[in-house]
Amino acid sequence: MQKKLSTIYLLISTGILSFSPAHGAPRTFKPDYVFSGSSLDGFRTLGQADWKAQSGEIVGTPRSAAGGWLLLDHSWQDLGFLATFRCSGGCSTGVLFRAEKTPEGGLKGILISLNVADVAAYAVTLDAQGKILTRKTLDKPSGKRGDAVTWLYTPAGNPPGTGKAEHPFPLAPQIDLLPDIPRARPFGTLRAGDWNELEIIVDAMATKAILNEGPVTTAAGASALEFGRFGPVGLYVGGTGEVRFRNVGVRDLNTKTIPKEVVSSRFRMQRLSELFYAWSTAVADVNRDGIPDLVSGPVYYLGPDYTQTREIYVAESYDPSSQYPRGCAVNFAWDFTGDGWPDEWCATGNNGDGPGVLFVNPRGEARRWDRYVVTPDVWIEETQMADMDGDGRPELVMGIPGGTIVLASPDPAAPAQPWKLTPISEPGPWAANSSHGLGVGDVNGDGRLDVVCAFGWWEQPPSGTKGLWKHHPVAFGRWGKSQGNAGGAEMGVYDVNGDGLNDVVTSLEAHGWGLAWFEQKRSAAGEISFERHIFMDNYDTKNAGDVLFTEPHGAAFADIDGDGIKDFIVGKRFMSHFGYNDPDPYGPAVIYWYRVVRNKQAPGGAEFVPELIHNRSGVGSHVTAMDIDKDGSVDIATSSSLGTYIFWGTKGK
Repeated sequence: MQKKLSTIYLLISTGILSFSPAHGAPRTFKPDYVFSGSSLDGFRTLGQADWKAQSGEIVGTPRSAAGGWLLLDHSWQDLGFLATFRCSGGCSTGVLFRAEKTPEGGLKGILISLNVADVAAYAVTLDAQGKILTRKTLDKPSGKRGDAVTWLYTPAGNPPGTGKAEHPFPLAPQIDLLPDIPRARPFGTLRAGDWNELEIIVDAMATKAILNEGPVTTAAGASALEFGRFGPVGLYVGGTGEVRFRNVGVRDLNTKTIPKEVVSSRFRMQRLSELFYAWSTAVADVNRDGIPDLVSGPVYYLGPDYTQTREIYVAESYDPSSQYPRGCAVNFAWDFTGDGWPDEWCATGNNGDGPGVLFVNPRGEARRWDRYVVTPDVWIEETQMADMDGDGRPELVMGIPGGTIVLASPDPAAPAQPWKLTPISEPGPWAANSSHGLGVGDVNGDGRLDVVCAFGWWEQPPSGTKGLWKHHPVAFGRWGKSQGNAGGAEMGVYDVNGDGLNDVVTSLEAHGWGLAWFEQKRSAAGEISFERHIFMDNYDTKNAGDVLFTEPHGAAFADIDGDGIKDFIVGKRFMSHFGYNDPDPYGPAVIYWYRVVRNKQAPGGAEFVPELIHNRSGVGSHVTAMDIDKDGSVDIATSSSLGTYIFWGTKGK
């Protein structure tokens, strides 16, 4: 062990490996070490190939078709690997992980083959000379922590064979015109003879590979420890041509950092529960004592102390490394039955495979609430509640099976029966199973609330107009290298820069990177368009306040500093997909508010200035931001995989 540590120290100190970030396409992790030297000190060769370092590149040329290996003299078990490579002139290549010695003097390990007709994950054994003796295709992983969750790789993000996996959506061809959001998820393909961006995760019992545009399904495999427990990384070249690797980087995934807890001085934190119950909160006077209570999934917390809880349904806590909060992912509290007592509506399942249910308040009786299924499965991971028609009663804006966005509302005479569904959109990818991003606001300034999502906005017609709403395609989201669908969380519609036109503020990928605001523009003819201004993106970009985090899955909008302009409250959902299926899943579970500052010198005339609220809680699917205790300051309530919290605003105290 001491020898290996000394070797790594030598590599770092001599510049062969450094802490410099890799260049090229955005990565889902930041490597510990990146090869940038002109020497192969710290590597060893095996087999029939010649290797050299040249201007920061590693070049391999086979001496025979069987080829050979370049092995780094350091071992890992769980790691992230990245590189840019080019295999030309008839070469064959791949990367070996956990190269463990065998009793026969050879090696065994996990090989990710990187050839045009063979991009796949194998368990291999080598003899003492480096010749591949056996090669077994890895089984598909099962979906537990560390396994690459295979259903997340399908075009619509749904389980193959369930009837939800493919959505051609022939009625929405305009989506193909959006530059950042194709009709379906981009998948990784290898460009023969050209440079390819590569990223590989080997974590616990699974492998995952991203190649150029996206994930590679054939390279996702169950990497049982019997195939190789611990060992170095090896680069391979065979065939008849050369391979070149550059920006080779490695991150040790066994090392994770828990930050010292920080809470903003602007807020006082109250941790209501450390249990993982739900991904959402709502505020309502449940017991009608005149004091707001907090409702979150299976429980409600009684104000003003919020230390006493009661069950709405049987409370079951979850394991964030292997379970979703299937009881309630998004919830709202409102008097849906019209009896004067607030009820709870929940999107069950993992937003996409469970119906919307109504829990009816028992009107002060000390018992659990009656449960009724009132809406179909919820197919967008962000439902909105708003009074869309101005009648004083809110509707739910939601996606349902078939890919349609609807307004859902109860029948006042029979609220526990299935609710009325009014379609506003044609079928489309905006409401594919587990889609992301949804918001409500008056986009065009006609006094009527419109609906926005990752694929554009729907214009509400005048009252009494029959039929679907007019769709205006805009790329308000994007596909990324996460395993979620395109689009973000709750989307804000308000005037950011003070020009009298409502803009759109949103995260771009709920399970990936990116926060942006879209500046509304008007042509001389009154046509509406939007200009995107990204203020947080990835490791390779300049980010507002040098703040960077992934998985901005929950958001809210409120005037935190009292300047009359809504600010952007957004945070990270911690480890959404059970391990390294999204960028930086174990990063600090932060929640920030971005102060909107109007500045004519800034792009679009506004800046988003981040201030940390907390770094050890994060968000779920929905964030509540309102003055709960009526003291003049905005309070923020969250429920996430790390518990339920209220951040009490202390402005003016």
